[in-house]
Amino acid sequence: MQTGENLYTHRDENIFRTWGLMAVFLVLVIAVGFVVSYIYNNQNILYFAVIFAFLMNIISYWNSDKIVLSMMHAKPITKGEYADLYNITENLAITAGLPMPRLYLIEESSPNAFATGRNPSHGVICVTSGLVALLSKDELEGVIAHEMSHIGNRDTLISTVAVILAGLIAIISDIALRSRFSSRNNDRGGGFIQILGIIFIILSPIAATLIRLAVSRKREFLADATGALLTRYPEGLANALKKIESQINQKPFSSTSNATAHLFIENPFGTKSLSGIGKLFMTHPPVAERVSALIGNRNNL
Repeated sequence: MQTGENLYTHRDENIFRTWGLMAVFLVLVIAVGFVVSYIYNNQNILYFAVIFAFLMNIISYWNSDKIVLSMMHAKPITKGEYADLYNITENLAITAGLPMPRLYLIEESSPNAFATGRNPSHGVICVTSGLVALLSKDELEGVIAHEMSHIGNRDTLISTVAVILAGLIAIISDIALRSRFSSRNNDRGGGFIQILGIIFIILSPIAATLIRLAVSRKREFLADATGALLTRYPEGLANALKKIESQINQKPFSSTSNATAHLFIENPFGTKSLSGIGKLFMTHPPVAERVSALIGNRNNL
């Protein structure tokens, strides 16, 4: 790491890159709409797709915490039940200047955690019983600080916008490919242009998925950095990540799906050794890279 670099500079870089990816997302949405409208010369179906996608995702956004917690069979916990966890969260909320998030527990032996809620005032941190049993107090503090950072960094908003745009692209592409118009006169351009347009429509959802996953990975690095700044003890989170990865590889999460895997602090299905193009489809950065970033920056806090 070069002189003068610290977790603050890396945090700023991650914020810039994340919003850069969101800008690419918007450009991709506009490009898909333009190509489809040009080929079929029919705007009505696109208007319907846009309205439908945004309405469904806005509804999901306002109820995202309830939906996710229900899917995970999470239960609210009180200070009397988990005093250490409650006290750690309360102290970190005060330090971060954030409202105290609601705490939930999943009865699951595989260690993991996630944050949800549309904004800090509606923040939720959910942990598994396996996480509480596995980690020391310093390690648990590191994990809670990471999740608190997701809330403070408005990551749930960014994640929701990414899902909205990815869903929009998928819907438009699917409708365009399935649509059959009664008259060929409604189509524009020659055969070559239409072939290129169809290829673009097919590849766009894949590109949208890759961008969404890239946003997710950037969010994890950002939350790691912000959490380390919050606790001033990056070793706590680094050690927790190593323990979580080791345990998940032995006993993957039993009650989640691919749709929610990106929410967790670590992939609930375990990690695989991927390289090259395979890394593009990872929901989380490799733990080794996250630990290296944390430990490498401990002298610059």
